[in-house]
Amino acid sequence: MLRKVHKINKAGDINNLKLVTEELSFPKDNEVTVEINSIGLNFADIFALTGLYSATPKGSFIPGLEFSGTVHSIGKNVVQFTAGQKVMGVTRFGAYSDFINIDQRYIYILPETWSFSEGAGFITQALTAYYALSYLGSLKKNQTVLIHSAAGGVGILANRIAKKLGAYTIGSIGDTNKIPILKSEGYDAYIVRSNNFYNDLFNALQGRELNLVLECIGGQIFKDSYKLLSSGGRLITYGSANFTPENSHPNWINVVRNYLFRPKLDPLSMTSENKSVMAFNLIWMWDKIEELSSLLKEVLALELKPQLIGREFPFEDAKGALNYFKSGKSIGKVILKVRS
Repeated sequence: MLRKVHKINKAGDINNLKLVTEELSFPKDNEVTVEINSIGLNFADIFALTGLYSATPKGSFIPGLEFSGTVHSIGKNVVQFTAGQKVMGVTRFGAYSDFINIDQRYIYILPETWSFSEGAGFITQALTAYYALSYLGSLKKNQTVLIHSAAGGVGILANRIAKKLGAYTIGSIGDTNKIPILKSEGYDAYIVRSNNFYNDLFNALQGRELNLVLECIGGQIFKDSYKLLSSGGRLITYGSANFTPENSHPNWINVVRNYLFRPKLDPLSMTSENKSVMAFNLIWMWDKIEELSSLLKEVLALELKPQLIGREFPFEDAKGALNYFKSGKSIGKVILKVRS
């Protein structure tokens, strides 16, 4: 069968992403062919397309890590899915497509009350937030957590998970227009990031210890967040948004400058201050499918509200969606809609 995909021949410039038609084979014995309805955008898409992501495939590739849709057909060894079922799934690239063949272990039944967009916007963000908060951060009841990019997909789900764990949450955002979202999501306090971030965070803590930081900005924000960590505090970093290109391709002068002046920590000082920094990239988990599935079951057991969908773009306008997403204006999850 024929399918449409967004493909780039070589990473480096988002504008080189092209919508093309190609042949899709029949699903292998353990695969499912999914007719994709919605695709979730992630910062990994932008960094992969611009060549700033170490996990980027060599040569041509189809971006995209998560999707939702309907089972179209199944391989002969597939027993847990049938044609017509609504599913959501993850893939190590390849989601920017209207059909995909995927190992059955990487798809899950879409909750009955969720839309396709909500399904496509959940798995990657939820696993990122849950793994950072619970497994690496060991967040406990009544502890305080600072969540950067608090109005984004990860930030919103991180706040909901932290609230389930009984934590006090402080959200940081880059735009005052996002304050109403943080209030509606139940953040206890918020900060609009500025050159006065250190003092603003100090005041927002109101004497509380800062036990945990979910960090994805980098640069001076990373440094100030770490400085205000309490003894025993943990900073979990899973991204560096300050490397996001303003244009369709990287400004290598800015990239080199940000790299050279990136935060550096002294292990001896960390030991004396009793502070920890941990980093992770969720894409490593695609090769540990049993662990991924186990974590997702734990997340679903929390019975979180579905992801907040900020904006949807038509499938054909992938570049427009990516440019909006990296502008910093987005709230919640940005979705590509293949089918209405």
